[in-house]
Amino acid sequence: MKHKKMIVAATSMLFAVSAQAAPFGGKADVNYAADLWAKMSAARYTGKNAIMSVPYTGTHPHGAILDTIDTRLTVGKNNGILIIKRNYGGEGVSKTAVADDPEKYLKAVTVMYQRRGYDAEIKDWFWVKYGPDGSVLKNPKGVSLAGRVGKGMAKGCVACHQAAPGGDMVFNHNRYAK
Repeated sequence: MKHKKMIVAATSMLFAVSAQAAPFGGKADVNYAADLWAKMSAARYTGKNAIMSVPYTGTHPHGAILDTIDTRLTVGKNNGILIIKRNYGGEGVSKTAVADDPEKYLKAVTVMYQRRGYDAEIKDWFWVKYGPDGSVLKNPKGVSLAGRVGKGMAKGCVACHQAAPGGDMVFNHNRYAK
């Protein structure tokens, strides 16, 4: 009995240490992602009848058709830049089909949210990939895609966006241009 308790305690400690060491997807990241989703929903950026932009042809890894919103949002005490990219796909997907029935084709919602003081190395961006219902999606290893997704890795949000021109980690414009 003593050995079983020791094994359980040791396993719990190893799990806690490995969870803390994860560069993204920890409990704090997932909780923040839930708060962010709630604020986006309240602002009508998610859910039924969400505010949309004009659908356009997308690229991998996001989707065949995309719709992007670039705005500001307050979460807690932070008023930050919010970039929402809705990822559409499936049988019959097209720009017109998405404009007519976005919920039918929505596969994921990828978000960049700038949190003051979060991580200067990555320009304070917090990344998250949601399912259409607001659940945080996971990578093939079961790690939640929220936080510093791909930081220090060969693939992932941070790894890809570090190549954006202008040093702002955003591809569609140079936010820091004078």
